[in-house]
Amino acid sequence: MTSREIGNLGEDYTASFLVSRGAKILERNYTVRGGEIDIIAQKGNIIHFVEVKTRKKNPLTTGGEAITPAKIARIIHAAKSYICQNGIELSSVFDVALVEVSLGRVTGFEYIQRAFCE
Repeated sequence: MTSREIGNLGEDYTASFLVSRGAKILERNYTVRGGEIDIIAQKGNIIHFVEVKTRKKNPLTTGGEAITPAKIARIIHAAKSYICQNGIELSSVFDVALVEVSLGRVTGFEYIQRAFCE
């Protein structure tokens, strides 16, 4: 599998996870100059900005290690743009999904709510 295929598998799995728990997917791969958000979902009166990190089994670096302060700053920048462009007046949180894949299947999944703050 290519890196993009692995990433798509993780994002698809995470989106299905969110929907199964009552969330509505508002956007996927929302991109602005200087930032990107993998999934934007709404559950109740909260907007979830979700960063998905998908890795093969036994990676050199974990998905969590890939979420650097610079990456967080880019996610927050994109979230602010989305809020302004769409006139959002709801509370928002930043979540992280860590997905492990092997042989084209998800073999591990961890969803961290409120993983970081603005």
